[in-house]
Amino acid sequence: MKRSINYVLTAVFSLALLTSCGGEKKKEEEKETIKLGVQKEEEPKAEVADSNVAEIVISGDDMMKFDLSEIKVKAGQKVKLTLRHKGKMAVNVMGHNFVLLAQGVDMTDFATKAATSQATKYIPEGSEGDIIAHTDLIGGGQTTTIEFDAPEVGTYDFLCSFPGHYALMKGKFIVE
Repeated sequence: MKRSINYVLTAVFSLALLTSCGGEKKKEEEKETIKLGVQKEEEPKAEVADSNVAEIVISGDDMMKFDLSEIKVKAGQKVKLTLRHKGKMAVNVMGHNFVLLAQGVDMTDFATKAATSQATKYIPEGSEGDIIAHTDLIGGGQTTTIEFDAPEVGTYDFLCSFPGHYALMKGKFIVE
């Protein structure tokens, strides 16, 4: 009788082991199939729908990253820039904005002043001459849009002026 119980227990244990191993393999195969079926996302680009209007969409996230590090437009062109915050964190914790600096403005100096400008949403008072354009400060899930005329030919810096973000959230705004 003990032998038959041992055989039954061994058979049940073996069956359970084989079933659980087989299920995991099936899950791995399913994961592979899903991976193979997913298309790679294209790099985000600044879109120019009308030759007179450059429509640009730039996104930030909770990892303090913009999805664009370079934006190209034509001199004098109307720019319609939309900033999207794809994260989930609130504006007071992980706020983002887009600030386009005038040529010759030191990004580090500007960001240092901005970090102490909470009352003005991290845009320093008296910095109007340092800024070509800027968006509102937004939090996770929010979107804001601004329109401005592209400056003269040259390369300009852009950044997020929320404290500490400029180190990662910056790029070049190239006017051709």
